Amino acid sequence: MNIVIAPDSFKGSLTAIQVSNIIENAIMDYDEAYKVIKKPMADGGEGTIDAILSATTGEVIPINCTGPLGELIPTSYATIDDGQTAVIECAKMAGLIQVPEDKRNPDRTTTYGIGETILAALDKGCTSIIIGLGGSATNDGGLGMLLALGMEAFDEHGNKVGIYGQDVHKIQSVDLSKMDSRLNDVSIKVASDVDNPLCGARGASSVYGPQKGATAEQVKSYDQSLYNFSQLIESTLQTSIRDVAGAGAAGGLGFGLLTIGGQLVSGAELLANAINMETAIQKADIVLTGEGQSDAQTLYGKAPGYIASVATKYNVPTILISGGIEEVEQLSHVFAGSFSIINKPLTLQACIEQADTLLYQQTKQVIQLVSTLKR
Repeated sequence: MNIVIAPDSFKGSLTAIQVSNIIENAIMDYDEAYKVIKKPMADGGEGTIDAILSATTGEVIPINCTGPLGELIPTSYATIDDGQTAVIECAKMAGLIQVPEDKRNPDRTTTYGIGETILAALDKGCTSIIIGLGGSATNDGGLGMLLALGMEAFDEHGNKVGIYGQDVHKIQSVDLSKMDSRLNDVSIKVASDVDNPLCGARGASSVYGPQKGATAEQVKSYDQSLYNFSQLIESTLQTSIRDVAGAGAAGGLGFGLLTIGGQLVSGAELLANAINMETAIQKADIVLTGEGQSDAQTLYGKAPGYIASVATKYNVPTILISGGIEEVEQLSHVFAGSFSIINKPLTLQACIEQADTLLYQQTKQVIQLVSTLKR
C-alpha cells in the first residue's frame, strides 16, 4: 500500500515534521512493507521553511537582518529550485515569538528586516520568491519592508519618517521611484491563510492588533493611519489594493507585498505546489493528514482541508488524525474518517506532553483498520 503522510503541525506540541515521522514509525511498525511518502505541510507561518526543505532539495542561507524591535539579529531564509526560488518566513524576521510579552507594542516593531531579506535573495540571484506570512509582531502595513526596499516616506515637514509602526501615523507623502528595480522582474507569491482587508472592522488593526499589544486607542489610530497610508500608495500606483483579501494579513504586511507586485494565495495551496504534493497523491492508495485542532474551519483554507480536496480529484481517500476533533459531521463530507488522538480522559497539558505517544497509538489503530478493510 502506498501512503502519503501530509500533516500540518500540532501547534504547541509537535512540528509537522515530527508528526510525519511519528505517523511513519507507526505505519512501519505495523507493516514495514508499506511504502510511505512524507510531505509535511505548513500554513505560511512558523515551520514553512522546514516543511518545504523536508520534501524538496534546498539550502538554508544564514543572514543578519533587522529584527522586530530594530536590533540586528541572526536569521535565515532558504533557496530551492537550484537556487532560483527564495523561501522567506516572515516570523523569522518580524515574529511575535521574538518579542518578549512586556515589549509587545506595535509602535515599536518593524518589518524592515523582511525587506532586507528580500534584497539578500535578489543579491543571491533569485528570480522567484515565496513569502510565508503569519506570526508577525507588527502592525505597520509593510512600511518598514517598503523603506528597506527603497521607498521614501515623509512627514508634514518633508522629513523622512522612521521604520517603526509609530511612524505610520506621521506619513504625509510617499515616493516609490527609488524602489529596487529588480522587483519588477521577480515573481513574488505570498502564502496567507486569512482574507482580511487592510482596514475596517475586519482589518489588520481591529482583528490582530490586540494580540500584538495594541490598546483599543492604538487600534483606532492605526486603522485610520493605515487607511491614509494606503490612499497615498494607491494614488501613486493608480490601483486599488487596500480591500484585496489578505491585504490585512500580518499587520498589513500583505498590503505592503501587494504594493511590490506580490500575489496573495492560499498558504496551503502554495506550500503544496512547492513540494509537488499533487504528484505524490496521484500515486497513493490513501492519504493521512492532521493538525492540532480540527473543526468546520479545517475545510476553509487549512492544510488538511486542502490536502483532502486534492486527493478527491484522484479518488484517493483521506483520513484525518488530529489532536482534537469537533463538528465531525461536516468533516465527514470530505474525509473518509476523522480520528482524535485523545481517546481517554486527559487534561490539555497531559495531551500536549503525551502527544507523540497518543499520535503513535491512534495511527497504528487507524492503519490496522484500513489494512483490514483493504484485504
